Amino acid sequence: MKRIVIFGGAGFIGTFVARRWLETGQADEVILADIRPSPLAGQPGIKFAQIDVRQPIPADLADGPVDWIFNFAAVHREPGHEAHEYFDTNIMGASNVCNYAQAIACQNIYFTSSISVYGPTKGPTDEDAPIVPISPYGGSKFPAELIHKIWQAGDAARRLIIVRPGVVYGPADPGNIGRMIKAIQKGYFVFPGSTNIYKSYAYIYGLLDSIDFVIASGRQFVCYNYVETPTQQLGEIADEVKKFCGIKARTISLPTGLLVPAATAVQLLLGSRNPIHPVRVRKAGNSTHIIPGTLQKMGFDFKYTFANSLKHWAERNPQDFA
Repeated sequence: MKRIVIFGGAGFIGTFVARRWLETGQADEVILADIRPSPLAGQPGIKFAQIDVRQPIPADLADGPVDWIFNFAAVHREPGHEAHEYFDTNIMGASNVCNYAQAIACQNIYFTSSISVYGPTKGPTDEDAPIVPISPYGGSKFPAELIHKIWQAGDAARRLIIVRPGVVYGPADPGNIGRMIKAIQKGYFVFPGSTNIYKSYAYIYGLLDSIDFVIASGRQFVCYNYVETPTQQLGEIADEVKKFCGIKARTISLPTGLLVPAATAVQLLLGSRNPIHPVRVRKAGNSTHIIPGTLQKMGFDFKYTFANSLKHWAERNPQDFA
């Protein structure tokens, strides 16, 4: 039996990976390990286990050998957590997952890091760029990468794949792209800062293709960025949404120097009910210009431009564009 364990399996990426591996026959059984319930729990081929990766992981989590471990478990939402929470979960979680892999003699780990390890990326940034995170999230992800590398160094037969994805979007998207689409559909969208800043995003189906591709390469170690290419400017991305939706929405650009104090005031009035947070506004106004250099050198076929990813998305979840 081909069996995989997905830590953080109730999340956006974990849910898609579980479905893909079962549908393609890459796995006969998927164990979703997460602190939160999974929408897939109880479906054929799926087993759910409530696991907190901050605690030691029981070696009897699976009923037999595990072919691949996917480590997607992380505290990542910014803002929303105290600084120490990112380190407590992301670093301790990496250590406990690697200890679990060693305990059950699993030789293969796929780990999701983040482009946040690079810090702000005003110019094209590939995997050779310096690591200079400026947030607790990015600051916790790079040590987590190193913990996985230490695990791999313990046995020459072990395989480790690390992906640093941009902001992942797609069907039932709970993130930035989904919010932008909804705003444009309502007839407005405010650009924080310049419309000319670059924004690197990762379409979920392209990310799934990259997972299959890199695993099939047979390489013992790969660390790669995943974003769609070419990276586009924020104004171009918004125009693609308007064109696809057939909407002549009004889009305006306001300096972040004005938006941040306004967001702070709104946050004080509405508290946690308000999605407009000053930290989020600052992040939205920063450029992320990521280059997937490793995949390009390996010959990966990038199927999805931003424009055709919208078409692909709408074919699978038309209700997201209703």
